[in-house]
Formats: sequence, structure tokens, C-alpha cells
Amino acid sequence: MVFGQRAIGFRLVGAVFGLAATVGFGRPAVAQIPPSQAEIAAYAGLHAAAHRGDMAALERALAQKPELDARDGHGRTALHVAAHAGRREIMRALVAAGADPRALDGQRYDAITIAAVNDDVETMRVALAIGGDARAVTSPYAGTALIAAAHLGHDAVVKALIAAGAPLDHVNNLGWTALIEAVILGDGGPRHVETARALVAAGARRDLADRDGATPLDHARRRGYAAMEAVLERR
Repeated sequence: MVFGQRAIGFRLVGAVFGLAATVGFGRPAVAQIPPSQAEIAAYAGLHAAAHRGDMAALERALAQKPELDARDGHGRTALHVAAHAGRREIMRALVAAGADPRALDGQRYDAITIAAVNDDVETMRVALAIGGDARAVTSPYAGTALIAAAHLGHDAVVKALIAAGAPLDHVNNLGWTALIEAVILGDGGPRHVETARALVAAGARRDLADRDGATPLDHARRRGYAAMEAVLERR
């Protein structure tokens, strides 16, 4: 798979599944699915050009007046494929030609959330610049790109999304905010701590509890995350 350096973003399956079993949600976890080698090999037209970052091929495909938001087997448009591969100029060209910058793939991920999970700040900035919505509700969890980034401790992405107006206190269908996810799906390390610090500094509510009444601070204490506790206790 060509997304080796971004593979950490796809630990969502294991982390959420394990926690769901712990807290009793009992629902299957669903993560972003990047194009497989088989899918990549089968791509043609816009999707192939988007994956390769081949502008000349993209222009040739556009000249054929294709369906700009045509989907692959996982509901990905060429824009989603370009976002997965970090092909920023292709993303710009597709939207300039009329592609939907806010399109959701088959799992309800948009280009912003794809880039956020990949820890790819620059691609995410492009996704925002071409018309993406930092406030969009995405993913099977009815979350946001900010929640996804906070879960993974992608602190630079979190800061960029905050600056773009992402909702700080959105609650997903697991009953979790970005701040809660930074604690319960984090490792208590420097990047998750910095993520929590950025959220708190921006005004994220520390008093919002999960469905069991546990606040982010409660979760940090239970896990022995001293540095996280210090951020969450700060007046």
C-alpha cells in the first residue's frame, strides 16, 4: 500500500473496537479505508490520474466530460482518492472543474477528515481552501474531522481545524467529544496532551461527560495520565 507513512491513521479500528468492548457499546468499529492495491490497479480515468497525481492524464480525462463525482466500489470520488494520496494540485483541479469539495465517501468521510486521519495538515488545508466544511458531520460515528484528529493525537491538524471553525463540543453517536476522545482513545503522550491543551485553550468544555457521566478529567485520572490531568485541571 502506498500510504505507509499514514498507516497510523488507520489504527481507528483497533482502538475503537477495543474501547467499545470495554465500555459496552458492542458495535463494530469502522475506519477509513484507503484504496487497496487491487482497486488502484483497476482505476481508470479520473481515479487513476488522481491516485498518481498525473495532471496531464487528469486533463485528458476531463476533456472527455466525465462524471466528476463518479464513485469507486467504496464510494470514493476522484477527490477522495487524491486526498488519500496527498495529491493537492489534483484536488484543486478537480474542484475547479466542478467536483463536489464536500462529497462524502461510502463511509461518510470527506476529504478534510481523510487528510485529518492521515495527519496530513497541508492536504487538509487544501481541502478547506477548495470548499470543504470544517463543521461537517462525517464518519459512521456522526463525528467531525476534529474528533477524528483528536482521537489520534494529530495536534497540528487539531489546531488547524480549530482555526478553521470546527465545532469544539460536537458529540458523536458514541457520546464523545473531541476532548473526551483525546483522553480515552489516546495514549497520554505528548501529542495527545498537546491536542487536549489546544482544545481547552480554544474553549472546549471540560465538563461535558460521556454517557456514563465521566468527564475527560475523570478518564485521565483513571488512566493515570498525569500530564493530561494537569491540562484538564487548569483554571
